Amino acid sequence: MEKLLEGVEVEWKPLGEVLIANIGGGTPSKAEQTYWSGKIPWASVGDLSIENAFVEQTRNHITDEGLKKSSSNLIPKGSLIVAIKISPGKVKIAGSDIAINQDLRGLIVKDCILNKYLYYYLNIISFVGNGTIVKSVTSKYLEKIEIPIPPLRIQDKIVQILDTFTALTAELTAELTAELTARKKQYNYYREKLLQFGPEVEWKTLGEVAEYSKGRTKLVEVDNTNYVGVDNLIQNKLGKTNSDKLPKSVTLAKYDKEDILIGNIRPYLKKIWYSDRFGGANGDVLVIHKVDKLVISRYLYYILSDDRFFSYNMNYSKGAKMPRGNKDKIMEYSFPIPSLSEQERIVSILDKFDALTHSISEGLPREIELRQKQYEYYRDMLLNFPKPPKA
Repeated sequence: MEKLLEGVEVEWKPLGEVLIANIGGGTPSKAEQTYWSGKIPWASVGDLSIENAFVEQTRNHITDEGLKKSSSNLIPKGSLIVAIKISPGKVKIAGSDIAINQDLRGLIVKDCILNKYLYYYLNIISFVGNGTIVKSVTSKYLEKIEIPIPPLRIQDKIVQILDTFTALTAELTAELTAELTARKKQYNYYREKLLQFGPEVEWKTLGEVAEYSKGRTKLVEVDNTNYVGVDNLIQNKLGKTNSDKLPKSVTLAKYDKEDILIGNIRPYLKKIWYSDRFGGANGDVLVIHKVDKLVISRYLYYILSDDRFFSYNMNYSKGAKMPRGNKDKIMEYSFPIPSLSEQERIVSILDKFDALTHSISEGLPREIELRQKQYEYYRDMLLNFPKPPKA
């Protein structure tokens, strides 16, 4: 890779000097229905929030009339689209002819520079926007950005290398995500099978085998590792993380090791944690403490982390915008209680699946981050051309 750039002559030019056109955009009148829902894709900054380098689909479309009777312009396929407001510097390539709004610019480049090369280079630049509420840069700011221009064959090689790294990163992400999805499906399948019982097994309500914590913990007894609020419970049954803030309440609900903590706001988020320590929780978290000796705490956790419980909880929740679980109804939730030996067998199997799923869930972002850093390292190496000394 170093040999690729060895002895290469690079000319630096302001972006404006390598452009054929720097095109602005606009928004057709929302009052005119005939301007909207046409066949022309119309892009705003939000449409640039995609992983792919190419913008091909937009959330809104306009008509020919809307294009003609507004300041919007059609950007040719292959041109660069750069945000100058809201997320200044975000850049993509038009995957088809696309109209743009006033927060974007369309850049049509000369033959001396490849679109994809310029796309990669602009992605390593930190744009300094003005404004306190909405950050923005000007069209003139864009045109003053200095761009290194190696020979076209070198630009093409750089693009090929970075395209390969991008594809490999995307492929790895897809493979790891597919593996995680498959393991979760397998886990859910076996859990559902394991928690199905015949009529010979006794059923009890949650209120018969457990209670809400009656103990209280003082604020001085908690820190960011053992305080639990609904914000630091992780959705989709992924436990909890350390809290980045502590409450101002003087007392909190006490929880002990092997208690089960459930987020009681928006039950559909499926926030639940099996405690491995002592601590305190705020009022938006239910602390469920097992009292029946014929029920294993970990078995109870698997019962309450099952989708059937969360569906039940949502059915009886109160409130439209911010639903809360009904504490009385939660205690009426009924479930099977097999023998202790059968509970232990079920817990042993589900613990193994749970550990495997969590291992993949934790490893996935780490592996993706590692690949992204590797990609950025080589990208910066390929695009880090030395600037000539100023005269």
